[in-house]
Amino acid sequence: MQRRNILLSALLAASALAAPAAFAEPVIRLVVPYAPGGPLDVTSRILAERVRDQLGTVVIDNKAGAGGNIGADIVAKAAPDGLTIGLSATATHAVNPWLYTKMPFNAATDFSAITQMVRVPNVLVMNTERAKALHISNVQELIAYAKKNPGKLNFGSGGNGSSGHLAGEMMKRQAGIFAVHVPYRGANPAQLALLSGEVDFNIDNLAAASANIHSGKLTALAVTSLHASPMLPNVPPLADTLKGFEIDTWWGLVAPANTPPDVINRLNKAFTDALKDPTTKTRFASLMAEPVPTTPAEFDKFMASERNKYESVVKLSGAKVD
Repeated sequence: MQRRNILLSALLAASALAAPAAFAEPVIRLVVPYAPGGPLDVTSRILAERVRDQLGTVVIDNKAGAGGNIGADIVAKAAPDGLTIGLSATATHAVNPWLYTKMPFNAATDFSAITQMVRVPNVLVMNTERAKALHISNVQELIAYAKKNPGKLNFGSGGNGSSGHLAGEMMKRQAGIFAVHVPYRGANPAQLALLSGEVDFNIDNLAAASANIHSGKLTALAVTSLHASPMLPNVPPLADTLKGFEIDTWWGLVAPANTPPDVINRLNKAFTDALKDPTTKTRFASLMAEPVPTTPAEFDKFMASERNKYESVVKLSGAKVD
């Protein structure tokens, strides 16, 4: 009898422990198609904390590789139940469809937009000593020098087809100048090359370049957003010289295609509320990232326009990944 009571007590205890799990809020997986530690990863983790009250636990799952395509493909092929969502970025949803010969997913049809998260301006920078030696202090003087000395300037980037490469090609086309592109194996080596004087200018992500701008090692000639950035209020937009020039780094949130509208709307509300929160804005500002909460329709339209823009830019650059 005593043994039976002990066994019964153990079973009841086990049932009590298991019961809450059966009724617990399902965990949402947010796939970040890049390695931990970068701005895309950090901002995702900040938002995962902020939406906990509305959505429950959101777990970050880093799936880096193939320019972001591996992680994006996981989201594209997940069940459309709102439990797997992912980060969409300039590369995965605007550049890669034209850069890669074969894509594992269709950026236009395999996803349901949730909201844009942020945008980060790129910035046209020169090595300060080099800029002084060439008497270049603004965009107009850079263009004038390039026209007077064709082929003497070069610019670095994180590789063929990278945002810095494509932005440089856009600038060259609109300004009517020629400068030699020097690709490096990543954005950090490209910035080191600029700091050491191997290349004359880069168009870099503001978050990556800001420390060297503030230290005086790099001179910021222009931001690539359509309007001046509050992060660098005294630096004019390149669009002041090259009409309509705009090429920002952005990322947002998507779910698999055919995710029910009510699920999308619930996710949108939670994440846009978090993006509008003053605490979020403050934390994002340290990463030079500006929150951009949108409706799902607005973000879907934005991604389509970005794909349209980058189609011609990638073709112009001649970059291709097999």
